[in-house]
Amino acid sequence: TNQRTMQSLRRSIISHSAAFAPVVSVNPLYAPAGAGWGMVVQRRHKSTDVLADELVSACDELLAAGKRINWVFLGAPGVGKGTYASRISKLMKIPHISAGDLVRDEIKRGTELGAQMSAITSTGQLLPDAMILDILKGRVEKGIEEGERGFLLDGFPRTVAQAEELNKFTEVQQVMNLGLREDILVEKCCARRVCKECGKNFNIADIYHPGDPPIVMPPLNPPAGCEDKMEQRKDDTEEVVKARLQVYKDNSVPVEEFYRAAGMLTDFEIKSGIPETMPRILKVILDIVRSTPK
Repeated sequence: TNQRTMQSLRRSIISHSAAFAPVVSVNPLYAPAGAGWGMVVQRRHKSTDVLADELVSACDELLAAGKRINWVFLGAPGVGKGTYASRISKLMKIPHISAGDLVRDEIKRGTELGAQMSAITSTGQLLPDAMILDILKGRVEKGIEEGERGFLLDGFPRTVAQAEELNKFTEVQQVMNLGLREDILVEKCCARRVCKECGKNFNIADIYHPGDPPIVMPPLNPPAGCEDKMEQRKDDTEEVVKARLQVYKDNSVPVEEFYRAAGMLTDFEIKSGIPETMPRILKVILDIVRSTPK
């Protein structure tokens, strides 16, 4: 059973890796030819598997010692917080809590609060603290009642005031600050799509930016069953995305410094697609978990 569980987790972590294998972290024009290139891909995936196993064990030890794992992923809209948080939370055996998903669920349910939220987010502005804190506190308290051993929170806090309020009802232990070039962020945000039937998220951007090394992010295309059911969020237009990024930048530096001063913040720059980034971020997180006092 444990073996099947780990195989499932690995597939989640390196999903779409087969489609990405021909490009990996460089343009195909620079890829070595022949079987040697396949061996490079194999070694990369083996590294991810080993790190995943080690992170599972390290988190199990921490949880067995009675510790909670309360982490936050910071980063601009579109950086991939949700993508990485959803995969890594499975290995850490804690729930992934997305402030954005909580908000979108409230809007989708058509509540009065959801209507207010929709009117604000459609202009690219941040929601008032009280709105998000109310639904987030409820979710965290529900998790404690149900025996959850921590959480991986993404999309919150976005201001120092929110960080301070968060500390009043839960203890944050570590913060990962994900970074990505702004022009790529805009491109990625405008290419986000969601299946209106199954609710899964995809991204049709096919990104290649020359450099040393080049930045290559293949699309996360939908399967055949979802292709004709794709929707774009109303706030994922270039104008709104840029406004949202500016608002984020105006508020993010103080939040980063708030957590940096507390010795909790780790900066992590994303320079490639998921299969290439996962081993790097897993190694950083593993080192932090192992250094946490038992």
